[in-house]
Amino acid sequence: MSQAPRRRLLSAVTGSSALALAVAGLTVGTTAAPSNAQSDPTGADCLRAIGHGPAAQERQRTFAAAARTYDVPQSVLLGVSYLESRWDDHGASPSTSGGYGPMHLTNVTVPDNSLAKGDGTVRRSDGPASLHTAGAAAALTKLSVRRLTSDDDANICGGAALLAAYQRDLGNVTGTTTAAASWYGAVKTYSGAATAADEVAFAQRVYRTVKSGEQRTTLDGQRVRLAAQPQIATQSSSGPSAAADGSAEHLDCPTGLDCEWIPAPYEWWGEPDPYKYGNHDYADRENDLDIDYIVIHDTETSYAGTIALVTDPTYVSWQYTIRSSDGHVAHHVDAKDVAYQAGNWYINTHSIGIEHEGYAAQGASWYTEAMYQNSAKLVSYLAAKYSV
Repeated sequence: MSQAPRRRLLSAVTGSSALALAVAGLTVGTTAAPSNAQSDPTGADCLRAIGHGPAAQERQRTFAAAARTYDVPQSVLLGVSYLESRWDDHGASPSTSGGYGPMHLTNVTVPDNSLAKGDGTVRRSDGPASLHTAGAAAALTKLSVRRLTSDDDANICGGAALLAAYQRDLGNVTGTTTAAASWYGAVKTYSGAATAADEVAFAQRVYRTVKSGEQRTTLDGQRVRLAAQPQIATQSSSGPSAAADGSAEHLDCPTGLDCEWIPAPYEWWGEPDPYKYGNHDYADRENDLDIDYIVIHDTETSYAGTIALVTDPTYVSWQYTIRSSDGHVAHHVDAKDVAYQAGNWYINTHSIGIEHEGYAAQGASWYTEAMYQNSAKLVSYLAAKYSV
């Protein structure tokens, strides 16, 4: 077992105190549970295949063993894992979206507001299948969910079993020597993304990683390498797509980052008090006020809860929300307008606010690589555009 790693934290480009939110809910993809053929090997077969060698290379051997056991190209397995966790184990702690280990196998139950009776009782729901990929992997490998979420070797075996099952369910051939590009559909499914655009974005990042290669020493001292495969073709990225409802005119996102316009309301809600309106101020920033800061927060609640708050006219607002599970970006307030995200009026008037979903999973201590990459891309774009 690997030792608990140092926490990788989001930090503000600049700004003020973090915004603490506490609303329950979760919106994620609807990945179907994969099938399990009777001839499939077990997780025990995979673990036996790891073999012995230098301790710092165990995770590399595990990826190789899992790829052989479940007939998955090792480059695809390594690419998917890198985009989920950067190959880190995280000491059996879940991510903010409820995923565990190098393959980010999920095991989450969520509040079910549809069952609410107004008596204050919180009722739980299993939610969509994408919240329970550890359970699906357990069915495929015959390993327990507990082991799959606490043992990094078992976790990698479970992720390989899932990828192979998704590939078969799509009617595609498995095999370690099959073309990596032929696994594109399985990689999209593995993302668990809520939209087709986010599935594609995840797969594009995986294949760009396979194309360029990666190597690093993980937080617990494991040396892992993905050899570059420059011959692999990657799909070209596109900017925000035009929408029939005219929302595209509001979208302010970099090329290749799929963004969605979910507007924060500007409404008068406190009649007859003329000052009770929300949840932001109209302005003409860059003409009458400079944008000098980018404020980065963690919401400490789910994506669905965050969206519920930013669309409440009586609450605060911010410009962008980034979903943890797949890095999806929602845009709420035009950059020219003033959002209420910093708890400081001067900072509000001179800043753009970005909230990152921080699902309150017990013991959560990390974010997915998809969120980190999309956050970095968005911040870099905004900093360059507004000379921050």
